[in-house]
Amino acid sequence: MTQSIKAYAVHLFTATGAVFAMLALLEAAQGDWAMMFLWLVVAFIVDGIDGPLARRYHVKQNARTIDGVLLDLIIDYLTYVFIPAFALFQSDLLPGWTGWIAIIVITFASVLYFADSRMKMPDNSFQGFPACWNMAAVVIFAVQPDFWIILVIVIFLAAAMFTQLKFIHPVRTARWRNLSLPVALVWTALAGWAALSGFEQPQAVTLGLIVTSLYLGFVGIVQQLVPVRA
Repeated sequence: MTQSIKAYAVHLFTATGAVFAMLALLEAAQGDWAMMFLWLVVAFIVDGIDGPLARRYHVKQNARTIDGVLLDLIIDYLTYVFIPAFALFQSDLLPGWTGWIAIIVITFASVLYFADSRMKMPDNSFQGFPACWNMAAVVIFAVQPDFWIILVIVIFLAAAMFTQLKFIHPVRTARWRNLSLPVALVWTALAGWAALSGFEQPQAVTLGLIVTSLYLGFVGIVQQLVPVRA
């Protein structure tokens, strides 16, 4: 198998995320939030794998006719933003006008963030909250806090997208990756557990989701505050 074929195979693998997004949307349209999030977790796993594969097989050089960055952004907007926003609106978690505010804020702010050329930092972290609404929505569905708390979380995270706060990529951010990557894997397993149980998961799983989410959300800011030792 030539390097070009391998590189194009990576693009095909990335493109499966669009299929998983559609499957998630179909489940969301029927109000089956558990299955919707399971498909989003699958898409999340694909998104975590395709990047290292793309770099390994040098897709920019060996599969030039497909823009892998654009392909990834399209799928990420569907799975990270659009479908989670729809789920928050369509569920009973945000009643009335609060649901409208949430979907408008999430979709509008996120599309601007995705087009921001300053999104990536030199160490492959993100500048500003990287619009991971799928992760936020999983935790919200698992915890089911009061709608005012959800609305505050949505507005806070949307505002955080346009700050200089650092948010890590658990695979690509090298600093503390030996801890961050296992935490991300644990988060993925707990999110899948919560979805499989129809969000009637044990309290330990809920606490685990909260703790791992807080780590992934704030470790980048801690790295900004703690200088790298020479």
